[in-house]
Amino acid sequence: VKPTATAAAAREGGNLSDTNNGGTAASMPVTKKAANVPRSLLSRGDDDSPLNLCELLPPLHSIQQQDQHHQQQQQQQDTVETSAMTVVQPSSAPTSPSHRYSDSPPSPSPKSPGHKSMGGMSTVASDPNFLASSLRERNAAMLNNELMADVHFVVGQSPNTTTLPAHKYVLAVGSSVFYAMFYGGLKTEEDVLVPDVEPQAFMTLLRYLYCDEVVVEADTVLATLYSAKKYLVPHLAAQCVKFLEVSLTARNACLLLSQSRLFEEPELMTRCWEVIDAQAEMALQSDGFVDIDYPTLISVLSRETLNCREIVLFEAALNWAEAECERQGLENTPHNKRKVLGEALSLIRMPCMELTEFANGAAQSGLLSLQETTDLFLYFTAYNKPAVTYPTKHRAGLRKQICHRFQSCAYRSNQWRYRGRVDSINFMVDRRIFVVGFGLYGSSSGAADYNVRIELKKYGEVLATHNTKFFSDGSSTTFPVYFPHPVQVERDVYYTASAILDGAELSYFGQEGLSEVNLPSVSFMFHCSSESTNGTGVQGGQIPELIFYGPTTERERESESREA
Repeated sequence: VKPTATAAAAREGGNLSDTNNGGTAASMPVTKKAANVPRSLLSRGDDDSPLNLCELLPPLHSIQQQDQHHQQQQQQQDTVETSAMTVVQPSSAPTSPSHRYSDSPPSPSPKSPGHKSMGGMSTVASDPNFLASSLRERNAAMLNNELMADVHFVVGQSPNTTTLPAHKYVLAVGSSVFYAMFYGGLKTEEDVLVPDVEPQAFMTLLRYLYCDEVVVEADTVLATLYSAKKYLVPHLAAQCVKFLEVSLTARNACLLLSQSRLFEEPELMTRCWEVIDAQAEMALQSDGFVDIDYPTLISVLSRETLNCREIVLFEAALNWAEAECERQGLENTPHNKRKVLGEALSLIRMPCMELTEFANGAAQSGLLSLQETTDLFLYFTAYNKPAVTYPTKHRAGLRKQICHRFQSCAYRSNQWRYRGRVDSINFMVDRRIFVVGFGLYGSSSGAADYNVRIELKKYGEVLATHNTKFFSDGSSTTFPVYFPHPVQVERDVYYTASAILDGAELSYFGQEGLSEVNLPSVSFMFHCSSESTNGTGVQGGQIPELIFYGPTTERERESESREA
């Protein structure tokens, strides 16, 4: 076929067909009509020579160039129309919570490698919010972000308020309260005022709803618990309670008890009472005690299981009364202090004090009337005791429990000596307890006095130490030595109990030691200590007993109530 003939045929137009298919393909037009080719050019010759399509390329190239030119014109027209638009996708605001306190404008988002410009503005595809690889990351990018925000919260007390942007859908799927506010019967279209929640605590709530993260800090945990309770976010509330239980000490137990009553958290209340009962004097002398509410004060002063002296309770009530007078704007006088105490004063068991404690403390405080003071002095000193208006029965306190780690004891000549060496043993428990002291073996060669130093450590840190004495009568019984205050011991952590004895050289020692001791309410696990230089270990040696306050079983509580 000649080139000129082929080109002319391409300009004639027509449908492509295959003579071998009987014209079936004739109904299938080529994409462009300008490219129609006569059937004679596509059929084989008589000599069966192969079909030559080279001559078709020039017209096809021409058609392709026309298409490209048309597409370029269309793109230019779209660009002109787009540049006239006023609604474009802006770059997102900073997502860090710290930016909410800053007045400086947000820095522009970095452009991705595939960034495209639209009339000088960023497109949706270039915004980092939409480049996150997971749903969690995308939600995290929207936290505290004005992008697509459809609600704003004004949080905190005026004039120190903070405005936080949010997205109704995210909040509504995580909280039934937010659902009612935005889509239910409480539906509102205005900014939401939240004066009773701290901004940092509300930000913690938002972070949980957006990112499923729980970031709790000691300074804001109570405020966060309050916000979780207010907006019915139970998992966040549970995490706050768990944090409080772990960080619970005698210094904050009374204040946490007051808050747990407000939040109706019975499990946290139980943990608080465990600490207050066992370490009552430390709890009552803490700075937070004066900040508790009145119902909590009544509960503490009427508690039967407190392990403390009545003079400590009286002084704590006096400190609370002084703080309450200041809160109510009253002059700090004995009359006003007794007024704010009310019935709480009658719960202090004045007759159970020592005479010197009463004479130097309560009798000179000015809170008692002259008749009350006279009757109480007569109650302390006279054979015929007058009736008094204060309870006369001592508090029961907590019952001491003992863990015995040896099954037997023995003594042999030159077998167990001291000479200033350390006897130590590591132990761990599966529930929180309060170690009161140790039981120690004494002399095996007759009566003797011992000087002893006892210590309790956690990871090498000394939690408590005490130098004291005890008298051994020469028997194989153990002799208790106590710390000044019970020491809180957490579960699943190894502690080291140590003792250094100075006295009669020969003493009893334990044998057939147990690596695990299971009591009705708590289990102990023992392990050899590297600090032990006098031979004490799991199988034998000193420190045969650990004396502690701990949880009690239901049967034990019933027995104690019957005895009371």
